Amino acid sequence: MPVYHKLVRDLIPQMIEATGKTCVTSILEPNAHLREIKTKMQEEALELQEATSKIEAVEELADILELVHTALAIYGVTYEQLEQVRVLKREQRGGFLQGIYLIEVEE
Repeated sequence: MPVYHKLVRDLIPQMIEATGKTCVTSILEPNAHLREIKTKMQEEALELQEATSKIEAVEELADILELVHTALAIYGVTYEQLEQVRVLKREQRGGFLQGIYLIEVEE
């Protein structure tokens, strides 16, 4: 029996059982849940980096966004509050749309 020890989407256990298999799961407490969200975020970011098509990239971005929404719920922060922080940072420091790549800074 394969062992995974990783965070999965909420409907994955039902999907596994629908195939006639059984699985063992547990519900994480908030601190462990946040830790696993961060781990899953890294996994999804690597999958985004490896995406070779627009469709694959959008799928990985959707996974990352789902993780963001889940983390916000655990932190007790709304998406609107996150958006306010994003807008403020963009106003103060800019966004990433221009693709500016910093090479070096002389002292």
